[in-house]
Amino acid sequence: MDFALTDEQRSIVEVTRAFVERELVPHEEEVERTGRARPELIEQIRAKALELGLYAANMPEEVGGAGLDAVTLVLFEKELGKTSYALHYTGVARPSNILMAGTPEQRERYLLPCVRGEKTDCLAMTEPGAGSDMRAIRTRAVRDSAGAGGDWVIRGTKHFISHADEADFVILLARTGEDGAGRPTMSTFLVDLDTPGLAVHDGYRNVSHRGYTNSILDFDDVRVPAGALLGEVDKGLELAGEWLGSTRLSVAATCIGRAERALGLSVAHAASREQFGQTIGRFQGVGFKLADMATELRAAELVTLYAAWKVDQGTATDADIAMAKLKATEMLAMVADEAIQVHGGMGLMDELPLERIWRDARIERIWDGTSEIQRHIVSRSLLRPLGG
Repeated sequence: MDFALTDEQRSIVEVTRAFVERELVPHEEEVERTGRARPELIEQIRAKALELGLYAANMPEEVGGAGLDAVTLVLFEKELGKTSYALHYTGVARPSNILMAGTPEQRERYLLPCVRGEKTDCLAMTEPGAGSDMRAIRTRAVRDSAGAGGDWVIRGTKHFISHADEADFVILLARTGEDGAGRPTMSTFLVDLDTPGLAVHDGYRNVSHRGYTNSILDFDDVRVPAGALLGEVDKGLELAGEWLGSTRLSVAATCIGRAERALGLSVAHAASREQFGQTIGRFQGVGFKLADMATELRAAELVTLYAAWKVDQGTATDADIAMAKLKATEMLAMVADEAIQVHGGMGLMDELPLERIWRDARIERIWDGTSEIQRHIVSRSLLRPLGG
């Protein structure tokens, strides 16, 4: 088994790392202090990311993206993850790959402008009463039987919708019917944010990822044409399952990047900070913390790269990706906490990025599927073959 990176992968890592250190890290303090990433700053970052070929790196070359395979994309995401989400996820956007399921007309109107940096999308699935249980979604899309064009009329509310206040359109999951067992079925729609009846409200103040906003979307009899349907009617959950698993690998990769940064700071501090006549890294209580942090970090990285490799081989299962997301997010929580302990009181001061990494780590075990959901996916994969 060869763990060496290819020349292309090393180049991508080096270019991305330099970009993060030069163009993103210097603005972290501003985002933390103000709670926002200035639009003109994001435009500046976007222009440089486009120039370097880092923008829309997750999209295939056939639509103008970088065409990175899953393993290389994890390496890329890991470097971006070392800095503020508000800077790298809006300034170096990775459009939702569910847009690849669109018709030629939909690709022209939505996908290609996202790849070129002319538009941005947001994904609206979560509701006040529907988080992990997607079948609990109550936002409903109904065909207008009186009209001749096959329009859909949408009513409902979504919340926790990331950067919807900056997006041009929403990828919406809405209830459209029932299956043979009486269970709700869903469909996916592309809805422009300026469509009449759609209101975007400020979301909640979040302790994690300052500047990376969330919004509440209210759909009050929002009318969209038949051509707004993405994929097939009543196949929205299947479509989401087919395309959106990669976001969990993205979460895992960015967690690994932040953990690397926290560990690096901790090792440097332990090697230079002196107490009782020696550097604190020589004390077993600190040295063993560093060893545990490094071991957990390596394990999470390997699980994530293995899952990405299986994606590239076409053999990845939901459990493979769930393990990566579970391990990496829980590892980051441990590493961030121990990093603060190694630094003592200074670890909680905002002169260092550790308190931010610690705060930001908390949401990772919740969004894109909680740790409990990931464990459910893994345990189900173990028990099902035996009828359990």
